[in-house]
Amino acid sequence: MELQNKATALWSNFFNVKMVQIRTFHMTWFAFFSCFFAWFGIAPLMSVVRDELGLTPNQIGWAIIGSVSMTIFARLFIGWLCDRIGPRKSYTWLLLIGSLPVMGIGLAQSFETFLLFRVLIGGIGAAFVITQYHTSVMFAPNVVGQANATSAGWGNLGGGVTQFVMPLLFSVMVIGFGFSEAVGWRLSMVVVGLIIFLTGIAYYFLTQDAPDGNFDDLRAQGKMEEKKNVTGNYVQALKDPRVWLLFVIYGACFGIELTVNNVAALYFMDYFDLTLVTAGLVAACFGLMNLFARTMGGLFGDNFGSLWGLKGRAFWLFICLFFEGCALMVFSQMHVLFLALPALIVFSLFTQMAEGATYSVVPFINKKALGAVAGVVGAGGNAGAVLAGFLFKNVIDWSEAFFILGIVVTCASFLAFFVRFSTRQEDEERANFAAANIDTLRARAEKANAALEEGLTAVARKNGTQPAQ
Repeated sequence: MELQNKATALWSNFFNVKMVQIRTFHMTWFAFFSCFFAWFGIAPLMSVVRDELGLTPNQIGWAIIGSVSMTIFARLFIGWLCDRIGPRKSYTWLLLIGSLPVMGIGLAQSFETFLLFRVLIGGIGAAFVITQYHTSVMFAPNVVGQANATSAGWGNLGGGVTQFVMPLLFSVMVIGFGFSEAVGWRLSMVVVGLIIFLTGIAYYFLTQDAPDGNFDDLRAQGKMEEKKNVTGNYVQALKDPRVWLLFVIYGACFGIELTVNNVAALYFMDYFDLTLVTAGLVAACFGLMNLFARTMGGLFGDNFGSLWGLKGRAFWLFICLFFEGCALMVFSQMHVLFLALPALIVFSLFTQMAEGATYSVVPFINKKALGAVAGVVGAGGNAGAVLAGFLFKNVIDWSEAFFILGIVVTCASFLAFFVRFSTRQEDEERANFAAANIDTLRARAEKANAALEEGLTAVARKNGTQPAQ
């Protein structure tokens, strides 16, 4: 059975935090922002860590791979957990437990211990799955694409913000408080870990699992399937080839974003001779596009869906991926900063729109196993990042690695044509989409009538007469 009372509008109610759907939306994107910030918080400080721990290029490559490898398994598990105990408890536990390795990386004294904590930190990347799950159960089909894309995009924004905030925080620790560089980067990560921990506490008290309540209560009322059915639905979802096509597709967009977040600062330092802070600012341009780019991907996904149904959403996904691959190949050939920077921005635009487009399709694959689908597809992003990471283990020139990835992404874009839906599902979703739009228009009409009545009442009071009924 499908959850009821989903929000049919996002932007018109954007600041109405009394609505549990809107309040949850804001908590999900901020929680994911915090996780993404912490996940890649060490990346812009890697030049400092490299010098202190004496890391070789090969070891840095393993650190890049390790940072995203753990997330594959975490995302597969967290999707099942969301279906079982709900996104509220899942997010709370992930944030509380995930804060420990974020702070703990400050204890690293060798490559081995640094790599261990870097792998463990990757677990908080599973936050993405909960974010997409939670917004999917809170918003109706006419806005779910843009709700998913915006919450994830603003969360991913943390990967851009961390590129310049962490070097600044490090500078405050070293210059402002007089700590050594070895202590400065460690304390910077402790601060980030504390923020994650406090966010976990807030998430528990400020959200609920679904519009009508928490999963435990809904199951007691017979409004949701029992926990015992979760595993069966999960296995059924794994048998759907569309899930695995989206797994590969998401690896070709989000996997690329993760890779760029890990290597961008070092790439601009080593290939363009920039300072730590300047390289961080330039690298941040890639992640900062999440402020609106992923939202655009989801918004256009909803629009394509309104015009051409579910196949329209898949076609939009192809467009984004194809131009992402082309833009990445162009970026790889830029060797002067004033050309590389705009190429990076265009590449980032299509990458993040592709991510938003992917998760405008995900909610419609299998509604009984939403967590399974969201988790598997999300894991695909990290699997892509792991594979891409091997190209940056100092085996080939990094610009050549980017060019190869561009070719792979362009080829992967054609998989979107194989993400197909039955005629029955197309008709069903068209009806759901239309019903959600009708609800939106009705809500707007009620607001307009209320405002009109209030205005007439005010005029009548001013004139000393009774308002017309």
